[in-house]
Amino acid sequence: MTDVLAVVFMLAGVIFLFAAVFGLLRFADPLQRIHATTKSGTVGAGLILVGVMIDMGDVQAIFIGSATVVFLMLTIPIAGHLLGRAAYVSGARLEGLHGKDALEGVLERSPITLDESLAQAEQHSKKRY
Repeated sequence: MTDVLAVVFMLAGVIFLFAAVFGLLRFADPLQRIHATTKSGTVGAGLILVGVMIDMGDVQAIFIGSATVVFLMLTIPIAGHLLGRAAYVSGARLEGLHGKDALEGVLERSPITLDESLAQAEQHSKKRY
């Protein structure tokens, strides 16, 4: 019975991880990509770890798995927030933004994207030599 339950948790985790990959490939906006991967990726990895804990069943596996799930829940949302902030400040295109930009005037945003900035720097260096 526990083997079946473990497999169900692991399969559910794999489905969530595939959803994260699908979101990463489908969305064009960096903020949407970050949202898809952090939410689905965290849940997917957590479910796989729960399945492994159920399958192994010993105290050490449950302790390490629980500590890992707590670590994921604490760190991945913070990392996603910091990546989103970095993408916003760097001037990344926000194609999925509908309505007013809520961070306008709160965070300083680059007027050009990082790709455009690098292209300008490359053209400038070619002119120098």
